[in-house]
Amino acid sequence: MEGLIRKAAAALRRSRFAVALTGAGMSTESGVPDFRGPSGIWTRDPEAEKRAFRSYERFKRNPQEYWVERLTGPPLLGDLAGVAPNPGHLALAELEAAGILKWVITQNIDNLHQRAGSQKVIDYHGNAFKLRCASCTARYEPDDFDLGKMLREGTLPPLCRRCGGVVKSDIVHFHESIPPDVSSLSLEAALTSDVMLVCGTSAVVYPFANLPRLARRHRREGSLPFTLIEVNAEPTPLTEQNISDYLIPGKTGEILPRLASELREKKN
Repeated sequence: MEGLIRKAAAALRRSRFAVALTGAGMSTESGVPDFRGPSGIWTRDPEAEKRAFRSYERFKRNPQEYWVERLTGPPLLGDLAGVAPNPGHLALAELEAAGILKWVITQNIDNLHQRAGSQKVIDYHGNAFKLRCASCTARYEPDDFDLGKMLREGTLPPLCRRCGGVVKSDIVHFHESIPPDVSSLSLEAALTSDVMLVCGTSAVVYPFANLPRLARRHRREGSLPFTLIEVNAEPTPLTEQNISDYLIPGKTGEILPRLASELREKKN
């Protein structure tokens, strides 16, 4: 284990453009429930999964109905505002502050990377604390609209102040495309990277799971150096298909702080 951490630290120290890809494994260590695990939200409540699959179609068919359901129903992941970043989030923020990590690209919608101090975060599947225009992708804070008043007065949905389009949650729903600005920026970051940390993700949800593969192929075709390091509790398809160079097995909240500590000590 210590040897793998030293190897990862050395690769990051040499890197010119390191990025991290993060998934649900980082959030569950903060107490955010997952969806399909043994005690996941959809495992315990299959009807909630069915509703989630219908959410985007409901938005397109009847935005007002979509918003009434969101504002009157229980939040899918509970009270995310009451969840705190864990040491793994803080370690990635430290790597960014040290100038090593250029981007965090996350599947998670909980805003925990930002709350930990990371500034360069791409919310690949959206952010539960943002709203987004379905037409022009302009983002808004929830407080930019008096949603409670609009619910009472029957004036939902909120409309974009830039283009007049209908505003929805920033979360990317099933059957909804990744927003083009997010897709483009994520791909650019992945293809530019020479070191990629893949943390707490099973690497089976596409198109997110394709980013490491595209990065590996791009660097190989250009005969450019590239190191892909997994920090995961168990092997993933990236491990099994030799996309990653090596796996550091364990919890991200334990491994990433040790990695940051190794880099800190060598710097001093």
